[in-house]
Amino acid sequence: MSERNEMTVEATLENIPSVTAFVDERLEALDCPMKAQMQIDVAIDELFSNIARYAYDPVTGPATVRVDVDQEPLAVRITFIDHGKPYDPLAKADPDVTLSAEDRQIGGLGIYMVKKSMDDVRYEYKNGQNILTVEKRL
Repeated sequence: MSERNEMTVEATLENIPSVTAFVDERLEALDCPMKAQMQIDVAIDELFSNIARYAYDPVTGPATVRVDVDQEPLAVRITFIDHGKPYDPLAKADPDVTLSAEDRQIGGLGIYMVKKSMDDVRYEYKNGQNILTVEKRL
């Protein structure tokens, strides 16, 4: 059995707190461990801010955040959907974190952290939409 909840808001940095609160409300209903919730909140911040900054640049547009819960095993799947420019953040090679900060290329660290903290991260471009899904087993 899977429950689904979603919200659509303007893809702006100002809406990150309301998106985070929306997801956290669902996580709290699942008695989500605090560490997992914090990792998910960081992922929301990173992924939604990327949509806000780049998807519709220079204008803004809608972004949908969907929360699906699987019971066996208990897992939460959060899907970010926008109609902006096609962009696969997973296509970029992971940064070489063995290099010092000065020697590393700019960018890519946030999505790298998301990939490391989530159990699964998937991207597809379908029907004119960027669809990025992160999954965290609880």
